[in-house]
Amino acid sequence: MKRIGVLGAGQLGRMIGLAGIPLGLEFRFLDPAEDPPAAAVGSVIRAPFHDAAALDALADWADVVTYEFENIPVGAARHLAARVPVWPPAEALEASQDRLEEKRFFRALGIPTAPFRAVNGPEDLVAAIAELGLPAVLKTRRMGYDGKGQRVIRPGDDPAAVWEALGPGALILEGFVDFRREVSSIAVRAIDGTFGCWALSENVHRDGILRRSASPATDAAGIADAAADAMRRLMSTLNYVGVLTVEWFETATGLVANEMAPRVHNSGHLTIEGAETSQFENHVRAVAGLPLGSCAPRGYSGMINIVGVEPDPAAVLAQPDVHLHRYGKSPRPGRKLGHATVRRDDRASRDAALDRLDASIP
Repeated sequence: MKRIGVLGAGQLGRMIGLAGIPLGLEFRFLDPAEDPPAAAVGSVIRAPFHDAAALDALADWADVVTYEFENIPVGAARHLAARVPVWPPAEALEASQDRLEEKRFFRALGIPTAPFRAVNGPEDLVAAIAELGLPAVLKTRRMGYDGKGQRVIRPGDDPAAVWEALGPGALILEGFVDFRREVSSIAVRAIDGTFGCWALSENVHRDGILRRSASPATDAAGIADAAADAMRRLMSTLNYVGVLTVEWFETATGLVANEMAPRVHNSGHLTIEGAETSQFENHVRAVAGLPLGSCAPRGYSGMINIVGVEPDPAAVLAQPDVHLHRYGKSPRPGRKLGHATVRRDDRASRDAALDRLDASIP
């Protein structure tokens, strides 16, 4: 049995464990939370991520370590990597944690991004607005997710007031992207370099949080190959092992990279029922050194996130062929509590079922 240590014990860690247990794998998590979701699938070392003794205890137990979200301290990953293999590598974690460095990394590989400027003070913001124009999006360089840590600046807004709302600190101003839709590509790479990519997901957000995903995305023939090629370049450059996600804006001239996540991703939850091998199982296979499974879609699938308020499970499950995943978390505004998926053999019936599911979940 291979022992897998995981930094973080949230719902992604829980689903990683659920995918790995049938393969005979054992999991231990490190997380400061008192009762995290992943405690249902493995033991938990309850300590801060920078606790050297806790990290050493995890390294003593594990054959390999991975992580479930990208705000893990890079120093913790490097501390562990001196003792035990850590996948994805710390370099991927580092590249994804700073939005400025992430944009520079994309550009270095020839992957288009929105125009951007570093902003370290109100004067920088005024100069950046003069260069990029308005509207534009001001973001914190670190720790932003689910719409947090960002503000749209529109003509007539006071730059100093917007700066005060997000600063002080290192920020980035991004030019506004005129996009048709948001899509995400999720790929996996094994230790031997074997590569797999799931079908593109088309995503809709509500209040900055992913509300629904559908895969394969419609009319994706012109962009799927470009997305897969970019994923190959990113993963090869980083000597990446595990699952990587890139969120894209689709524009009239092609794809523009928004951000990457060196982990399994919310928009890939539909792969549990909607692909031959889920993102969670293939992540576990990759980091454990096992052969990858097929990423081929099983028909047409869709997902609705459950955020803030739990719906009546019976009402959700009364709908034909709906699959419900609850994370064991107490409700609060903006908190992801679970998701539900549908799968059909054709796009039209999938979309109709997804609309009904969407209407049944607050």
